Amino acid sequence: MGYKTTFLVLIFFGFILNTNAQELSVEKIWKNYEFFGKSISGFNSMNDGEHFTQITEKDKIFFITKHNFKDYKGDGEIILNLSALKIDNKAIQIDEYEFNNDETKLLLKSETTPIYRHSYTAVYYLYDLKTKQIQALDNDHKPQTLAEYSPDGTKVSFIHKNNIYVKDLVNGKVKQLTKDGKSNKIINGTTDWVYEEEFAITKAYVWSPDSKYLAFLRFNEKNVKEFSLTYYKNLYPDIEKFKYPKAGEDNSKVSANIIQIKKGKITPIDLGEYEYIPRLKFAPNENNLIIQTLNRHQNKLKYFSIRINGKKVNSKLFFEENSKTYIDVDDNLLILKDGKSIIRTSESNGYNHIYQLDFDGKTTQITKGNWDVIQFLGIDEVSQMIYYTSAEKSPIYKGIYKIDLSGSNKKAISEETGTNDAEFSTGMKYFIKSHSTANSPAVITLCDNDGKEIQTLEDNHELFNKLKTYHLSPKEFIKIQGAQMELNAWIIKPQNFDPNKKYPVYFHIYGGPGNNVVEDAYNGGDFLYHQLLAQKGYIVISVDPRGTMYRGSEFKKSTYLQLGKLEVEDMIACAKEVAKWNYVDPSRIGIQGWSFGGYLTSLAITKGADFFKMGIAVAPVTNWKYYDNIYTERFMQTPKENSSGYEENSPINFVSQLKGNYFIIHGSADDNVHYQNTMEMINALVKANKQFDMFIYPNKNHGIYGGNTRNHLYTMLLDYTLKNL
Repeated sequence: MGYKTTFLVLIFFGFILNTNAQELSVEKIWKNYEFFGKSISGFNSMNDGEHFTQITEKDKIFFITKHNFKDYKGDGEIILNLSALKIDNKAIQIDEYEFNNDETKLLLKSETTPIYRHSYTAVYYLYDLKTKQIQALDNDHKPQTLAEYSPDGTKVSFIHKNNIYVKDLVNGKVKQLTKDGKSNKIINGTTDWVYEEEFAITKAYVWSPDSKYLAFLRFNEKNVKEFSLTYYKNLYPDIEKFKYPKAGEDNSKVSANIIQIKKGKITPIDLGEYEYIPRLKFAPNENNLIIQTLNRHQNKLKYFSIRINGKKVNSKLFFEENSKTYIDVDDNLLILKDGKSIIRTSESNGYNHIYQLDFDGKTTQITKGNWDVIQFLGIDEVSQMIYYTSAEKSPIYKGIYKIDLSGSNKKAISEETGTNDAEFSTGMKYFIKSHSTANSPAVITLCDNDGKEIQTLEDNHELFNKLKTYHLSPKEFIKIQGAQMELNAWIIKPQNFDPNKKYPVYFHIYGGPGNNVVEDAYNGGDFLYHQLLAQKGYIVISVDPRGTMYRGSEFKKSTYLQLGKLEVEDMIACAKEVAKWNYVDPSRIGIQGWSFGGYLTSLAITKGADFFKMGIAVAPVTNWKYYDNIYTERFMQTPKENSSGYEENSPINFVSQLKGNYFIIHGSADDNVHYQNTMEMINALVKANKQFDMFIYPNKNHGIYGGNTRNHLYTMLLDYTLKNL
């Protein structure tokens, strides 16, 4: 066969391939949810570290089943038939379950109703595996939240209407331990809105190991201003009021306390001067409570040891970390069983690493290098091996590693590329690993603690095969020159890309602290929507500007006191750089983002008006003075202290520069980034006589989802992009 014949055959074959390739649609992505991979959830490791339980389903009947890590067969031993559970001849639908410490009893959660991002109410039931008896936790105080067995299994604590209760399982009596809880005034044992959102904590109480005491936080919200949300459901709209401290405004006054369960006596804990108490945790084997406090600027983190000896509660400051900028609070806090030290992470040397901290204040660095630890996963205290994830190979990758307590014998126990997540068993003998890449959904495997794969639990082969039928363009990782340095980015090119053509560019941006978008991980919905744009002839690009994660603290904290300034400078520089590419139409560059990404989009379409033809801002902050104080002041201090930082980086103050097509979208019931941000942006646009487009989703929160909402939203985004870019 000659060259010309071969070439014609290849062209014809390529035409057939493209003709047969399926076409994407918003409906397939956001209505039918066809491209989201299957996951494995509900693995609850048992005390022996060799077995786990999970909720399984067979013929529409749900069970709690027990399985062996070494020899996972799938069916397992039935512990409880959940579908057969009844109270007063009424069936109960169970959402979650927890064992007590000796695994003889179950705490069953039902009727779970979300409140905000993490908080919820529920109705709990107690099930005794020996007697096969079920009972309501407390019919007189419903709904409840945050129920938990005491360590000795004789009691169950819970929160009801901002007060703490304990049920004695021996005599069945329920005791109210706090009496002053009241909505929007006093909170006991759980947290206010801003702690939930910014410190990711809702459970603000812990049991002592001997089950005689509870330590808890009390929030006095008296001086916190209320924010109102309007819900359009009835003839007259409903108004919900909740406490929301905006930047520079008063916080709840938070105190830490100890309750003696038997007598109900409450003893306050002396912690000196502080603004926040983001974490509290008891040591596993003694009544030693560890509490962290932060000052208002969040640059002084203190560790206290509170020991309970009989009637005395002794508080001792044993460690303090200071920063010129801010200190992030995380969940990387483990108290070792020997009672002598804790494991924590810190960015104090320029990168986030794991440290051992003794109760005498001595600190020893365990991991080292010019890379960031992402998450501390746990420690096997027998072998003294620590397990963690890190971005050692690149900020776009997440690998799983182990290292001994002395800082030696480091070993990768997963691939070091792609994105790897791990959920370990009790004792760290086994873990469930999820591995995905930007172009392939997760493969979930059961592994031993050396990384050896024992069994594949989910390979998502159906989704793999489905994706092949669409002949998608690969997501490629590249570098783009920002305002001062090269930045990590990815690019998706149109199908049948021709470098001799000129293509429009669609920037997808987040760009804020704590959330990278340039990562080698499968992202079902957004990934396929960007592929849809590529099928429509767009180049799609995403960039992580200065201020994002896993390039060390200097890169991450370079935006301190000027949030938005360097990020939008980087985005404008990237737009300028991309405009030089031979296959880019420089007159057709657009940008879209959600939340912080909506904020940067609004800055880019105003400050960068000469470079962006279109901007779509979903749920944007438009001035940081409208946002909550814990998040905002961490990076900006207060508006009074840093007025120029707020005003010089607010898109509201630059609307006069707008030239392109600007589309702003918000949920009217957004408890996080308030609809007020969009209203104030509109006021500024009208005052400047600038035309724009707007859409409001009634009763929708920051996520803008539910029913047909996401399908409607992304159909609108696509139509707007096709028309204006």
